[in-house]
Amino acid sequence: MAVTDEAIERIKEMIVSGALRPGERLPREADLAAQLGLSRSSLREAVRALSLMKVLDVRQGDGTYVTSLEPSLLLDALSFVVEVHHDTTVLEFFEVRRLLEPHAVAMAALRMDEPQIAELRAHLEKVGPDSSAEDLVANDLEFHRAIADASGNSVLCSLLDNLSGPTMRGRIWRGLTQDGAWGRTHAEHLAILDAIADRQPDVARGWATVHVAGVEQWLRRSLLQP
Repeated sequence: MAVTDEAIERIKEMIVSGALRPGERLPREADLAAQLGLSRSSLREAVRALSLMKVLDVRQGDGTYVTSLEPSLLLDALSFVVEVHHDTTVLEFFEVRRLLEPHAVAMAALRMDEPQIAELRAHLEKVGPDSSAEDLVANDLEFHRAIADASGNSVLCSLLDNLSGPTMRGRIWRGLTQDGAWGRTHAEHLAILDAIADRQPDVARGWATVHVAGVEQWLRRSLLQP
């Protein structure tokens, strides 16, 4: 094992064991290096790597702290991975979304309260067929994020939020608008929300599956066509 990798593993062990807790400051570099039996340069590289992974937060002049370790923070790197892929790999991310999102929608059908449903219905009416791609992307992101959040599962919400970022949604919405498919997409959004409002998780799950699979099919055709 490379020395830096060993340093990362040792710090990770301290966090997993509870020796270092979320929000807690790490010992001084010299003290921690001596405690772990590592060189200061190896420790420094490990801290740098863990800060990029959002596990540690290096604060100039104040020291290094363990972050909150919230799923939304640690899974943030997934969004970058999704955004930089422009080949058929994006279809694999979309397949994962198709597996996860219907379950989040079904959970939301049991947990979303009436004011949240009314607010989301009003939110959908803020855009129309003549809206810009940017407005459609923003509206779409908030619609799906609100439902995922209402599932009550923060890990599931973070995964879904990062699986289909703004760039991917922008590409999809521009294509859908050009194909004149806004009406169908909007109708599917309303069907999902109606099923949630009627407290029908199986129906909501079904509509979500149809919706995500339809977009996936459009994306697959657009990527694979000559």
